[in-house]
Amino acid sequence: MQQLQLTRMLACSLFVSMIIASLLTGPSSGLVLGHSLNKRSFFEIQCKGVYDKSIFARLDRICEDCYNLFREPQLHSLCRKNCFTTDYFKGCLDVLLLQDEMEKYQTWIKQLHGAEPGV
Repeated sequence: MQQLQLTRMLACSLFVSMIIASLLTGPSSGLVLGHSLNKRSFFEIQCKGVYDKSIFARLDRICEDCYNLFREPQLHSLCRKNCFTTDYFKGCLDVLLLQDEMEKYQTWIKQLHGAEPGV
């Protein structure tokens, strides 16, 4: 039980430090409110695989939930960047306690990204 709590605390600490680093890098190029899940948005975040609106929406929802947790506007676009393959997306999975389903998310990302994800 203590190991699980320690893991959660470490994940949160890592994620908070990523947020602080993102604040220091400047303004975001994306918007959280009013963002689109259409095919154009798919290509804008460097997805080069097969467009599946359902999978795209589910992965985007993880980024939205992460944004809603921290309320840092840059986080949403950083989470989605490079077709959900950044450390920010992985950090969101950790903080939202979704790492048990990592294999499923990697399969989805591989389909959208068109290559093996680095997540």
